[in-house]
Amino acid sequence: MSVILITGGMGFIGSNFMHYWKKNHPDDQLINIDLLTYAGNKENVRSLDGQAGYQFVHGDIAHIALINQQMKLGVDVVVHFAAETHVDRSIRNPRSFVLTNVAGTQCLLEAARQHQVKKFIHISTDEVYGSLGDEGAFTETTPLAPNSPYSASKAGSDLLVRAYYETYGFPGVITRCSNNYGPRQFPEKLIPLIITRALRNERIPIYGDGLNIRDWLYVDDHCSAIERVIEDGVPGEVYNIGGQNERTNLEVVKNILKMLNKPEDLIHFVSDRLGHDRRYAIDSTKIRRELGWVPFYSFESGLQKTLDWYVQEHEWYARIADGSYRAPKKADLT
Repeated sequence: MSVILITGGMGFIGSNFMHYWKKNHPDDQLINIDLLTYAGNKENVRSLDGQAGYQFVHGDIAHIALINQQMKLGVDVVVHFAAETHVDRSIRNPRSFVLTNVAGTQCLLEAARQHQVKKFIHISTDEVYGSLGDEGAFTETTPLAPNSPYSASKAGSDLLVRAYYETYGFPGVITRCSNNYGPRQFPEKLIPLIITRALRNERIPIYGDGLNIRDWLYVDDHCSAIERVIEDGVPGEVYNIGGQNERTNLEVVKNILKMLNKPEDLIHFVSDRLGHDRRYAIDSTKIRRELGWVPFYSFESGLQKTLDWYVQEHEWYARIADGSYRAPKKADLT
């Protein structure tokens, strides 16, 4: 049995990871630390409440005493999801991203070092690499060139993990993933925003010309990749995780509208985001070759599972209907 501390477990990827891990490793103990900010939703892990081997701790990853208290419980592995992630929010309030993503990560690293955690998995993003041209893909050796306060704060946290490995021999591993999609995602991100607004026949905003390209990764495939990194990932290494599903934003929107039998005249083009990266693409050759990971879902099969979840998840829409969440006029449209 292992004790795994998960930060940001009430969020989108963190909650899906906990469900995935508990299903495949039922004897392990999970400690979920989450501050329950706007994107943290208790409903995401409601089915885990009361289960043996699951504990929720409401708190801030930058709270040194709290983090040390949890590390004393004999944590074997840290999987660090917690982060401010919305690019538009980072443009409006960059300081909060530095405090959470950089200072919070350093607090976790130091506590994990002091308590001799066996492995620290730092979940990062392809956005730290900046923007691509029409050809090629990001590899683990691509220079970091972040273009938003969000991606700069994530690059800063990546470099701290690297520094702890180089300085202290700390067992840190960095993963950088492409755009995730799937159940339980907060509806300010592109795919859930399209679905929630289309189901209510509301206008769907798209930045610029809609031709920005992203590589899409179904969240369960991301979880299985993290599993391989926990089991066999090498400290000090970086592993890119991508779905090899490049699509323009406009393609994604039109695809979802077609699947929902909704008209394309719901599409509404809006002014482009400041510093909007044109294209991301991940080369995941390294994790495939060295750890034997391959994604299971195609973009189409993952998208169908995502649509099915949002259509069937009545409680999710109850939050929207009662006003506790309002789909934004402008979202994180990747």
